Amino acid sequence: MTADARLLLYALIAVIALVVLIARLKLHPFIALVSVSLAMGVAAGMPPVAAVKAFQDGVGNVLGFIAIVVGLGTMLGKMMAESGAATRIATTLIDLFGERRVHWAIMVVAFIVGIPVFFQVGFVLLIPLVFTIARRTGMSLVKIGIPLVAGLSVVHGMLPPHPAAMLAVAAYKADVGRTILYGLLVGLPTAALAGPIFATWISPRIVLPAENPIAKQLEGESVAQMPGFGISLFTVLIPVILIVLASAADMTLDPASSLRAALHFVGHPIVALLLALLFSFWSLGRPRHFTREQVMKFCNDCLAPTATILLVIGAGGGFNQVLVQSGVGGAIAKMAIGSHASPLILAWVVAALIRVATGSSTVAMTAAAGIVAPIALATPGTNAELLVLATGAGALVLSHVNDAGFWLIKEFFNMTVPQTLKTWTVAETIIGVAGLGFTLLLSLAV
Repeated sequence: MTADARLLLYALIAVIALVVLIARLKLHPFIALVSVSLAMGVAAGMPPVAAVKAFQDGVGNVLGFIAIVVGLGTMLGKMMAESGAATRIATTLIDLFGERRVHWAIMVVAFIVGIPVFFQVGFVLLIPLVFTIARRTGMSLVKIGIPLVAGLSVVHGMLPPHPAAMLAVAAYKADVGRTILYGLLVGLPTAALAGPIFATWISPRIVLPAENPIAKQLEGESVAQMPGFGISLFTVLIPVILIVLASAADMTLDPASSLRAALHFVGHPIVALLLALLFSFWSLGRPRHFTREQVMKFCNDCLAPTATILLVIGAGGGFNQVLVQSGVGGAIAKMAIGSHASPLILAWVVAALIRVATGSSTVAMTAAAGIVAPIALATPGTNAELLVLATGAGALVLSHVNDAGFWLIKEFFNMTVPQTLKTWTVAETIIGVAGLGFTLLLSLAV
């Protein structure tokens, strides 16, 4: 057996071990992830200390961003819940679309909000609406939540200005404007399939616990003095607006411009969320006459349920890093390069294999673009913009236990590992396969 084949076998065993430990033996996900990550690193030939260091670095890299985003986003969600803003937005959406189509409304909102923001940012901004709508309509949390994550995931993987998509645009020498246009043509039907259509089918087959600790914190209650729809929507969209302005400044203003530097600062996801949270203290707290002590209590109360979530997400990032540093991603890439498929298919396959092996859509898209770009540039007639979309679709396929997003969805929706595999993992796989299918169809026209 070659060294690369051995690495792939170890990675497969590690994934199976995680599923068995968590789903069958009921070991806490954090303990299972730490144990399997270290064992995988040592089995792959890493020195034990190097395996620990890789795991530690992976946890730090993931939590350095996600912990702050989840913390600020959860506080903002709590303000929306306690003030009635989430209820106001949910009620307006239900009235506008009707209860039977509200899951379609959530997908459209997620698609729009997700264009300029990271998946995690969009998720923590919009999850209070999902909890509130589920409570008010009696719909399954799965039926409303899957369209949310499908809409966010599609734009995260396929559309600039997301970092991995922008890197792929640069690697393939694609046009940003055409990539966004083609991405909308491919992304909307893809999100519809993986979101409302799949959610309608799967939701009756998934029974969630009656109690959800996060939902209790973030679902809005009916209150007499709810903020208006306009100010409620504006408050939750502040991060989106600031991030859009920062992206526009990057493309239009001189690099030495002080205005560009200022917009780049306020448009950073962490700063944008912080500013939105501070604004919410006035815009949402004032109509309810919240005192400083009440606001402080809301912020403290909503953080307790996130502790386990952050530990598990961090450990998922550690597992990811061990897989990367042990050489699994490189082994996948070598295996894919030997094929002689069309550049669109090759880009999808390479990205998908790296995604399954490492768990990171960003790593998969970035690595696949670097591997496929020289081949694509040497192949006449290859459409660079469609190549970006094919790579992004492959980078989203089959999210499982080595993906931090898997654990984010599992913990917020209070699902078991098998339930998360049946919902989130399948939805992501539908996105990957449908995204490639629609990209190939579009290639016939452009």
